[in-house]
Amino acid sequence: MKRHGKRFRMAAQAVTPEVQAPEQALGQVRALASAKFDETVEVACRLGVDPRHTEEMVRGSVALPSGLGRKVRVIVFARGDRAREAEQAGADLVGGDELVQKVQGGWFDFDVAVATPDMMAAVGRLGRILGPRGLMPNPKSGTVTFDVGAAVREIKAGKVEFRTDRAGVVHVPIGRVSFETGALAQNFYALLDALYRSKPAAAKGTYVRSITVSSTMGPGVRVDPTVSVAAQG
Repeated sequence: MKRHGKRFRMAAQAVTPEVQAPEQALGQVRALASAKFDETVEVACRLGVDPRHTEEMVRGSVALPSGLGRKVRVIVFARGDRAREAEQAGADLVGGDELVQKVQGGWFDFDVAVATPDMMAAVGRLGRILGPRGLMPNPKSGTVTFDVGAAVREIKAGKVEFRTDRAGVVHVPIGRVSFETGALAQNFYALLDALYRSKPAAAKGTYVRSITVSSTMGPGVRVDPTVSVAAQG
C-alpha cells in the first residue's frame, strides 16, 4: 500500500472537506503547494459517460487563455512547404518518413504531435505506440491539419488536449501554482466550457459528476460541479 510523506499528509489534513467554488478551491491548492519547484495545477473531472462505447467518448482540445506556464515540445509530421511552415512557427522537430521511423524506434521526447492529412498513412503505423500515450494526432483535437503553422502556435501558447480515460475521467493541466488564482480560474472555466461543448449526445443523466483540482505534489481539493455549471451561464 502506497504511503504518502509527512508533507503531503499535513497538507491533506488542511484541505477543506466540503466542495467549494472553483476560485476558492484553486486558491487552496496554491496555498497548500509546498514543493521546491513550480508545481503544475491539474483538473480531474469525472464524467457521466461510459468510454467503452465509442459514441460516449469525450475528446477535444481547448486554448487556455492564461497559457500553461511551461514549454511544450511539439513535433510535426509534414513535407515540403508545410514542413517549412511548421519550422517557422516554432515546432521543435519536423520531418516526414524519417521522423516516423525515429518514433518507431522508441523516441518520445515530445508533448504533442501534429501531422498533415497526407502524412497520416505513414503516421497511422504509430497508432499502437502513440495511442496509449495520448500522443496520436487526431482531427478532433486539431492536430491533423494542413494549417500546421497555426496549430503549432496555438499549442505553444497553451492549447491542451483532453480525453476520457477508461474510468470516464478527464485529467487536464491548467497552469502552475505560481499563477494568480484569477488566471487559473480563467483556464478552469475555459476547460469546463470545452467539456460541455464536447458532451456526447448519447450521454445520459448528470454529465459532470465530480471535479477535483490539485497540484503535482499536493492533495486534491473538491470543486462544486453545480456551482461550476452555473458559472458558465
